[in-house]
Amino acid sequence: MVKFGAHAFVWTGDWTLESGNQTIERAAQVGFDFLEIPLLDPADFNAREHRAALEHHGIKASCSLGLPADSHMPSHPERATAFLLRVLEQMELLGSRYLCGCIGYSLGVHTGAAPTRAERAQVEQTLRTVALEADLRGITLALEAVNRYETYLYNTLEDVRNTVLEVGAPNLFVHADTYHMNIEEEGFYKPLVAVADKLDYIHMSESHRGLVGSGTVNWDEVWRGLRDAQFDGSLVLESFAAINPKLQAATCLWRPTKVDSDTLAGEGLTFLKQGAARAGLVPA
Repeated sequence: MVKFGAHAFVWTGDWTLESGNQTIERAAQVGFDFLEIPLLDPADFNAREHRAALEHHGIKASCSLGLPADSHMPSHPERATAFLLRVLEQMELLGSRYLCGCIGYSLGVHTGAAPTRAERAQVEQTLRTVALEADLRGITLALEAVNRYETYLYNTLEDVRNTVLEVGAPNLFVHADTYHMNIEEEGFYKPLVAVADKLDYIHMSESHRGLVGSGTVNWDEVWRGLRDAQFDGSLVLESFAAINPKLQAATCLWRPTKVDSDTLAGEGLTFLKQGAARAGLVPA
């Protein structure tokens, strides 16, 4: 059965000890199964305090990230590996068992050309090493496909699935995002079904990153695709009420949504649960 999560950016763009624990509480109050925590700076992350907050409020956590610009995996595999290993260590302390997002590249880094086979091969080799380390810790990984304006490396679900298959790690999966799909894919149904064997995590995000259901994403196709893919992973509300200063330029998040966090979260979770029930992903 699917699980329902929310990205921390629904509430806060600048994760600190105080804002993070407040976000954990708010996500639990709304009724999400888990919170996706942006672990962008493992050196400045209080895993033990956040774990206590998660346990107190009875909610789980996944983690996501984009690699730092100086750790773009195709060109700096050693730095990328070291960074990801620090993240895995913090996740163990946090009690989180899922790492997703841009784990193979840095947002906003472009070469001015399409990805080469050598670049993809370097990512595959490095992810194979990281996946092994993650597996020893009981951590699952998922690589996200992101639109062409934020990365040149992985734009479609097929791109990601090919790398996942090449890596061959049992704990590496495809991370989809409807915001990015709305830009890059030829529809929603076929791409979701085509990666059904490796699809495990999906950001449910509107075309304008605001309230789901109020933009141009074809949600009927999304739900039909997830139904026929027999999806049983994580559905994660990703609406950006807050802008993260480290990601603002790379993601072109110049302004927050017009809808407040409570509305994004409450109405967003209702939207996800109703859609999942219609698709037969959860009991009606």
